Amino acid sequence: MAQVSCRTVFVCLGVLSVVCFAPANASAQDPPLAITADVLFYGDNSEFANQFRRGETLLGNAGRVVLNAGIGNKATLVGGVFGDRRFGADSFDLVRPVFALNFDAGRSQFTFGTLNLSRQPAFGPDRGGPHGLLPPIQRDTMLLTRPYEAGLQWTHKTAAISQEFWINWQRLNTPAAREAFDTGAVGRVDLNRTVALAYQSHIVHHGGQLYSAGVVSDSWVAAPGVVLTRTMNDRIGTLETYGLLSRYVPDRERLDRATTGAALFARGSIEDGPWRAHLVVWRGNDYIKEEGDPNYGGLRRNGSRFRKVRDYAELGITRVGNPVPELQLEGSARLHRVESHYEYSYRILGRVTLRWPL
Repeated sequence: MAQVSCRTVFVCLGVLSVVCFAPANASAQDPPLAITADVLFYGDNSEFANQFRRGETLLGNAGRVVLNAGIGNKATLVGGVFGDRRFGADSFDLVRPVFALNFDAGRSQFTFGTLNLSRQPAFGPDRGGPHGLLPPIQRDTMLLTRPYEAGLQWTHKTAAISQEFWINWQRLNTPAAREAFDTGAVGRVDLNRTVALAYQSHIVHHGGQLYSAGVVSDSWVAAPGVVLTRTMNDRIGTLETYGLLSRYVPDRERLDRATTGAALFARGSIEDGPWRAHLVVWRGNDYIKEEGDPNYGGLRRNGSRFRKVRDYAELGITRVGNPVPELQLEGSARLHRVESHYEYSYRILGRVTLRWPL
């Protein structure tokens, strides 16, 4: 079956990464120890009232306290606890253990366990998703609504190439529900100081062979792109263009309900010191993506198809601050055009990172 083939590929990649990145000779020195506390305070409000997405207020904090233990000079064992709490709730919305084994091979790093998600603030809410995917592929609020992921992760970075591959196991296959996982890749190759080739892909899968409660479904997208960057008097101008191809299969037993779509995503931005302004322009045709921002997609809130070409645009401004090295702040506001609706949203973030060597 197709889901078995996908799982086999992921496992093989994970084993290969461990074999390639594992240190040949571990150092006999005593491992360095450190306690790290990382807390994100977030406030996000969207005033949406269109047929694709409802408005939502997210207000709370998420953080983790971990013990980092070095294993020689090539690996680190991380253990601790993660918690997420919405203000107004009587208890934590999410509490999870943090366990990860990190291998360091210079330009490459491999994580087995709790994944390392993208840092916030990300200098712009449109770039603030868990893995920096484009919003139509994975909505940016997901780092606030699903701030914990676990599975396998490989990152590679050189002067000209950056790459991340991951698989996040969301749910086991049980008598009550199908298993669920998502996997993706984000990469960029700088050809020179001005031109870069970029690529993104993402798959969300529900399946499993042990139990058959519910349907087997898939949602995937592939997005190659070109990024142009120009620096002028300390101002950084960026223009990104991506072509997206999507495939949405809500039930493998009903392929007549499957949808293949295409879209064009363009984003321009200007950074000037602590300020960044951005503009997003989007046009899609039958584009549907699970976990994507519904403002870009072809499904209405009631689940019916929007059988027209979709248009969307967004204008935003962001300011970041770093009053002390341990504290990062970001405030942003956006104006959204969803078909004929004009709506707005805003966000405030504060991140505190503390480290105590032992």
